[in-house]
Amino acid sequence: MKRNIVIATVAAAALIGGGTVAAYAAAGDDDGAATQRQSSVRISDDRDDSADDSAEERADDRDDNRDDDSVEVRSDAAGAKVTAADAIAAALKHTPGTAVGADLDDDGSRAWEVSVVKGDGTEHDVRVSASDGKVLGAHRDDDDDDAREDLAALKGADVDAREAAVAAAAKGTVTDVDLDDDGPAAWSVETTKGEWKVDLGTGKVTQDLDD
Repeated sequence: MKRNIVIATVAAAALIGGGTVAAYAAAGDDDGAATQRQSSVRISDDRDDSADDSAEERADDRDDNRDDDSVEVRSDAAGAKVTAADAIAAALKHTPGTAVGADLDDDGSRAWEVSVVKGDGTEHDVRVSASDGKVLGAHRDDDDDDAREDLAALKGADVDAREAAVAAAAKGTVTDVDLDDDGPAAWSVETTKGEWKVDLGTGKVTQDLDD
């Protein structure tokens, strides 16, 4: 009789213990799933943070590059005693024609490079000292097709490159003058304070919002 009671007690204990183990196992499974979900959330958050950091770094790099370019442009302009308008006038005196652009070199040479198209449609690059306005030399540009297109775009224009440079000088020191024929033709002028459009007919200066 006692043996039967002992067996029954042991069996009951085994059942209770098994239930406890099962409960612990079930609880363990739930805790593991929760931990896994938390890990997944942390990994996803880390990825988002990394993507945000990368985007911010790229934006900072672009800003730094623009700042470096602006500093370089201001430095070149500060060293130029001859204005864009004066450089264009000197180039046209040396090589008569139509000026279609002027650019202050950023290679340390302190010179303007003025593009002049002659009446025969040939284009010539004239280098003018940014220090004293003397012509340093000239050579023919082989791309005559662009030269003829520039002349066609300027047909009937009342404002030439020199006048565009003078007009845009009110917006900062001019460092580049170019004919923009992408859409309605206009002079595109860069200064130390930004980029501007100068109307070929009226000479009105407006900020270039395309860039």
